[in-house]
Formats: sequence, structure tokens, C-alpha cells
Amino acid sequence: MKDNKYTRRCAEDVVRSLGLPMDMIDKCMGDPEADAENDVLKTEQIVQVGHGTRGDVTILPTLVINNVQYRGKLESTAVLKAICAGFKESTEPHVCLTPDMETDECLDNNGGCWRDEKTNITACKDTYRGRICQCPVVGGVQYQGDGYTDCKAVGPGRCAIDNGGCWKETRHGKTFSACSDSDLSGCKCPPGFKGDGFHCQDVDECSEKLACSCPHCSCKNTWGGFDCSCNGGLLYIKGEDTCIAKNMSAFGWLVTALVLSCLAGAGVAGYVFYKYRLRRYMDSEIMAIMAQYMPLDSQHNENQPLREEAAQA
Repeated sequence: MKDNKYTRRCAEDVVRSLGLPMDMIDKCMGDPEADAENDVLKTEQIVQVGHGTRGDVTILPTLVINNVQYRGKLESTAVLKAICAGFKESTEPHVCLTPDMETDECLDNNGGCWRDEKTNITACKDTYRGRICQCPVVGGVQYQGDGYTDCKAVGPGRCAIDNGGCWKETRHGKTFSACSDSDLSGCKCPPGFKGDGFHCQDVDECSEKLACSCPHCSCKNTWGGFDCSCNGGLLYIKGEDTCIAKNMSAFGWLVTALVLSCLAGAGVAGYVFYKYRLRRYMDSEIMAIMAQYMPLDSQHNENQPLREEAAQA
């Protein structure tokens, strides 16, 4: 048995180690290769039948699997089917799913389950008892849905599988996608496009006056964006949607400095006003309110002499 070989000699050694008579066991088993009646079984059958009018008694092989008893002629396929029936759905070994054992219902119209025609990803899973419709896990990405009509990839990495089912297009060497790995689900058209995320179209920022609408601006729509230029050599500032001079004169710099100085002065003046005037007014109002509920330090000092006189008296 150490060599993983259970021979007749090995069996005889085991029987002798158990203290059983080997000759009686040989007589009971007979020669398994001989096409002849077994004397012991024949005698047992005669004893069970007896001499009455009862019908013949046949001793059949019996097999118990999963608390179910199988009797009669048992072929290997029948035994294997009985064993496969004991597994839960989707946990049976591959040998239980061979054509000799069961019919793959997923081959007929995908078993009525969801399937992505582009990637050939399917929710149909063949089991020994029949097919089940269950959204799969592909490349570590979980699909979610009812398994029959809808399954969508969710979680990180979903954009790597058919772009998460979202819109994607490439033009002029530029690729835009409505799928973002930062979003665990859903599709959203990128900036410069509009749509439901499954179908996106370019937004014409120029005709819709969404950008580059300043007086000196010249707008040209592009796929996924726009180009804006300023007339007269001016410089376009996208964040402010305006044009400014590239090289300002000394007078222009002076005016700009004065404006900034005025703004800074106004800020300082506002701070000083809050610091002294407004804050003092607020402090006096707060003290007046608090004086209605508790004595303040000034009131305490005013009443102290009266307490001293009362003590002397």
C-alpha cells in the first residue's frame, strides 16, 4: 500500500492482520474472473427461498449515496450520476458536466440568460441540475444585474472590459471615453460632449456661446473642444474668457498698480473699521445682554463698598 498499489497479496495481508480466516473469505468471494455460479451465494439464495410458494429472491448489488439507496445493475455512469447529484449547484467537478452526464442548456439560445455579443461574456452557467443565470466575474471585475436581461461591470477595472459598456470614440488621434475608473459605475460624457454616456456627441461651444464670446475673440469649434484666438495681437485668458494685451505700456502698468493699490487700501480700511468700530459696538451690545442675567465686574465693584459697610455695622 505504500506504493499506492492494492494487490491481492496486500488484501490477504490485511485480512490476516485482522484475524479473519482467509479460506472462508476466498470461498465466499469465489473467483471474480470465472463465469460460474458462486456456491456460497447459491446456498444463501436457496435458504432464503425455502420450500414454500413465495417467489424467487434475487440478491442485487446495493449502493448508498447521499442517504439514497440504489439497487440492481449499476453501471459506472449511473453511479457517477448519483454522486454528482450530491453536489450543490456550480460546485460539481468537471466530470459531472460532460455530455455523457448531462445536457449543456447554455448551448441553446444561451439558456435564456444575458450575453454581451461584443465580448461573448455570458451570465449562463451550466450545472448538473440545469443552467443558472448569474452575472459573472471577469478578470476580477464583478458584473451586477438580474442575469437574465442585464449585467453591468462595476468597480475598479471595469473600463478595461469593453470600456464598461460606455461610449468611446477616437478621431484625429484623440480618444474620448464616457467611462471613468474613478466612478465605480455608470457612464458620463466627458467635458466637451453631451449625451447619456452610451451615446455622446460633440458640443459646439462657438455656436452655443458657451466659450470664447468676448468682443475681441475669434472662436473655432473642434472635436471635443474649441480654439479661441484674439484679434489685434491680444492674449486670450480661458479662465476669464477675455483678451488682454501681451505687452502693456508703462502707463498701463501704472494704471494697473493704482487699481491694485486702491483695492488693497479698501481692504485695509475695511479691516480697521471691523477691528475697532464695529467690534467695539458688538462688544457693548453683548455686555448689555449679559448684564441682564449675571453681574459683571463693574457691577461687582460698585456693590462691594455696601457689603463692607454692612459688615462693619
